[in-house]
Amino acid sequence: MITLSRWLSRVSTAPVALAGLILFILFTATVLPDQAAQAERYSTGVGSPDASLIYSPATLYDFAEAYGAEGRAAFIRARFTFDVVWPLVYTVFLATAISWVAGKAFAPTSRWQRLNLVPVVGMILDVLENSATSTVMWRFPSRTPVIEWLAPLFTALKWLFVNGSFVVLSVLLVIAVWRLLRQRVIAAG
Repeated sequence: MITLSRWLSRVSTAPVALAGLILFILFTATVLPDQAAQAERYSTGVGSPDASLIYSPATLYDFAEAYGAEGRAAFIRARFTFDVVWPLVYTVFLATAISWVAGKAFAPTSRWQRLNLVPVVGMILDVLENSATSTVMWRFPSRTPVIEWLAPLFTALKWLFVNGSFVVLSVLLVIAVWRLLRQRVIAAG
């Protein structure tokens, strides 16, 4: 993981971070609304486990029942098409932005540079969540012990790390701007 963090820090130049931001904005503006509309159709208005912060295994089975056979098939299809690309998009944006800003906020050898791994962990948890919820949907109405408990755990942890990435980015921006301003004051004498 340290090797990945260093690689991210090395490749995350201003143009790369900007490209990640543009990709994130374009995807959010063009692809996300259509996916949300499709999810609304197959979820029959009951919501989705991956959009919930906290839910129980019983709630996961309630989702599966409410979706019906077609809705469950659509859910699984979305998890292995759209929801493979989306985590990559937000991770590229967050990891490159955090890496670039951390490079402005801290010395290259600082352990704080490893904060660029927070979105990577979020992406891994997203993939685990998608696999677990899809397994429950696929096996429904059969129970899926252990996985039915892991799915809500993966979801909660995913949101912690993905939302936490935005917090990390915001805090790093404040630190980087503060250091820049401080250097200018010192240079001005």
